[in-house]
Amino acid sequence: MNATEPRRRWWPRSVRARAALAAASAAAVILAGTGWWVHHDVYRRSTQIAEDQAKAQLWPLCDQLREGVVPDTTSTVPYEVVATGRQGAVAYGGGMADFDPDTQHVMPAPSRAQQVELITTVRLPANPHYNPSDKLSVSGGTHQVVTCDIRADDLTTAKAAALGVAADADLRVYALVLPNTADAITRTTDLLLLQAGLVGLVLIAAVTYFAVRTALRPVEAIRALTASVTASDPRERVTVPAATGHEITALATTLNTTLQRLDNAAAQQRRFVADAAHELRSPLTTLLASLEVALAYPERTDWPAAVTTAARQTRRLHALAEDLLLLARLDTRAPATAPDTVDLTALAARLTEQCPLTERPLTLTCDSSAPAYAHGDPDAYERLLRNLIDNAVRHAAHRVQITIRNESAWVVLTVHDDGPGVPTEDAERVFERFVRLDDARSRDHGGAGLGLAIARDLAHRHRGTLTLAPRTLGACFALRVPRAPAPDGE
Repeated sequence: MNATEPRRRWWPRSVRARAALAAASAAAVILAGTGWWVHHDVYRRSTQIAEDQAKAQLWPLCDQLREGVVPDTTSTVPYEVVATGRQGAVAYGGGMADFDPDTQHVMPAPSRAQQVELITTVRLPANPHYNPSDKLSVSGGTHQVVTCDIRADDLTTAKAAALGVAADADLRVYALVLPNTADAITRTTDLLLLQAGLVGLVLIAAVTYFAVRTALRPVEAIRALTASVTASDPRERVTVPAATGHEITALATTLNTTLQRLDNAAAQQRRFVADAAHELRSPLTTLLASLEVALAYPERTDWPAAVTTAARQTRRLHALAEDLLLLARLDTRAPATAPDTVDLTALAARLTEQCPLTERPLTLTCDSSAPAYAHGDPDAYERLLRNLIDNAVRHAAHRVQITIRNESAWVVLTVHDDGPGVPTEDAERVFERFVRLDDARSRDHGGAGLGLAIARDLAHRHRGTLTLAPRTLGACFALRVPRAPAPDGE
C-alpha cells in the first residue's frame, strides 16, 4: 500500500465530487473575503449612525441649557451635563441614571470651555445597577462621547440660577455614542451572512456536482464503449456529440481516429503475417520437394543440382528472415546509436562497383561532383542504397543511373532506371510491405516486396524522405536526408 494513501483517504476520487469540493472551496474563500469586507463596512456605517444619533441628541440639549431649562431625564441616548465648581451633574438621562450622579458626576468637568463639537473617549466607572437586557445601560470601559461646551458668557444670572450653577461656571454636555447599536447591527449582519454563505456553499457544490455529472455522461458512454475494444478487433466507434467545438466532441473525434489507426494497424499486422507466411512457404515448399525427391530416388538424383537448388532456397529464406528481423527492429523505434558522418558519394560509388553482374547487359553509373556528407549509421545507409540499387537493377532494361547532389541543407540521391516504371496510382503503394507490382514475374527472380519498405523506414529513421519522382521513362526514387558538415581534416 502506498504510504500516502491513508492520509488521502478523505480526498474524494470521483471527478464530480472533486469538482464540487473545489468549487465550494473557491466559493468559501470568496465569500469569506466578501464577509470580512461587509463586516467591517457595516460596523463602520453602524458606528457612524450611532454618532449621528448622539449628535442629534446633543444639540437640542445645548439649546435647552442656553435657555436656562434643565433637560428631561428621558432620552434615547445616555447623556450628562457637568459644570465647573459643581460636584453633581447638572442634568443626566438615558442609562446614565444608573450611576446615581446626584453626589458626583460621572463625566469629567471641563477644564476650559470650547465652542466646537468634539468626539473623544472617556473611561466610565463600574455600574452597580448594570442590566444586560437594557440596551441603553452602560457599564465601565472606555466609550466614545460627543461633547459640546457652553461658556458662562452664554448664560445670564437668572438662567445660571435656574440650572443650579454659578454665574461664572462653564458647562459641558456629554452624549454617549452607544456601542450596542453598531455591535448589534454587525452581529445581525454576520449571522445573516453566515447563514446565506452556508446555504450558498451547499447550492454551489450541488449545482457543480450535477453539472459535472451531466457533462461527463458522454465520457462515461465513451468509456463503456471503448472497454469492449480489443487490439485484435478495434472496430467499435464512438458516437460523436452533435455539438461542434465541444471538448467531448474533440475527445470522441480523437478517439475514433485512434481506433481507426488501431484497426488499420491490426489489419496491416494480419496482412503482414499472412504475406510473410506465404513468402516463407514458397521457398520451403521448393526446398522440401527437392530434398524429398532426392531422398526417394537417390540413385537418379543429380546431387550437385539438388544441392544448388537447396542452397539457393536457403539463401532466399535467410534474406527474407533478415528483412523481417530488420523490419521488426525498425518498428520498435529503438534509439539509434551515436551517428557517424557518412559520405554518400563514396558509398554509392563503392556499391556501384560491387554490384553483381546480371544475365543481361546492364550499365550502372554513379554521377556526383563532390562529396555528400550525412549523419547516420553507415550500415543503415548501405542497406538503404543497396535496396534501391537492387530494385533498379531488377527492373531496368539497359541502364541504371545514380546521382548525388548537395542542395542547400539537404543531400539528394536519386536512383533512376529505364524499366517499365511505376503507374501514378501505385506511387505510394510500392513502399508498402510485401507489395509487388509484377506478380506474374517468377518469385525466384523477384524480390519479396520488402526492399522499398525497408528503404523508406531507414530514410525516416535518418530524418529524411524517400519518394518516387515522376519520370516519363522508367522509375526514379529520390532520397533526401539532412546535410552534415564535412569531417575535420577534409
